[in-house]
Amino acid sequence: MPKARVGIVVFPGSNCDHDAYHVFKEIIGADTKFLWHKEGAVGDRNIVILPGGFSYGDYLRCGAISRFSSIMKDVVRFAERGGIVIGICNGFQILCESGLLPGALLKNGNLKFVCKTVTLKVENNKSIFTYKYGIKENIELPVAHGEGNYFCSDDTLTELIGNNQILFTYEDNPNGSLKNIAGIQNTKRNVMGMMPHPERASDKSLGNTDGLRLLQGVAESVI
Repeated sequence: MPKARVGIVVFPGSNCDHDAYHVFKEIIGADTKFLWHKEGAVGDRNIVILPGGFSYGDYLRCGAISRFSSIMKDVVRFAERGGIVIGICNGFQILCESGLLPGALLKNGNLKFVCKTVTLKVENNKSIFTYKYGIKENIELPVAHGEGNYFCSDDTLTELIGNNQILFTYEDNPNGSLKNIAGIQNTKRNVMGMMPHPERASDKSLGNTDGLRLLQGVAESVI
């Protein structure tokens, strides 16, 4: 049986790249490799992950410099042609900065870094990212960010709701995100961004595997 071919982009300052690699390679068994940010193409990958961390030290704005990395031009091309892209935490910020997802991630409402496990509600389970969950199911994933406060215009919010693009919401909003939004997808349903970390809740040894269904479901969707 063919395997999912996962590429994990590594920027200067990425710190969740190896977490994602471990889950896809060792737990899911996907064909997984790192993609250095200076590379010009994603190659034969059919899934691209933009991992969490502090790319380029989060100077200017989180993800604002990463969007200009050499590989991002091809990530945008890849996504526009239907390739699957997942941005986690800093990766979500990069997706918004690059225009692959609408909105922006602002500083947390309390202006403090938040690092804890949060409860999410699955708002849409009719996507390649969430089909292994039940609708309105509660899951627990860790967050670790200082700028996870999702914001968008009223018109964009209306579109997100109308198009069923909101995938996850917070039960107890840790950062002030508009409408408790924790994760969204694009209108083509092939690009997803979320602030919580599913890769940090995918290994039994950590005591929580609520994130594994998301990553495993995506890998299985391309086989």
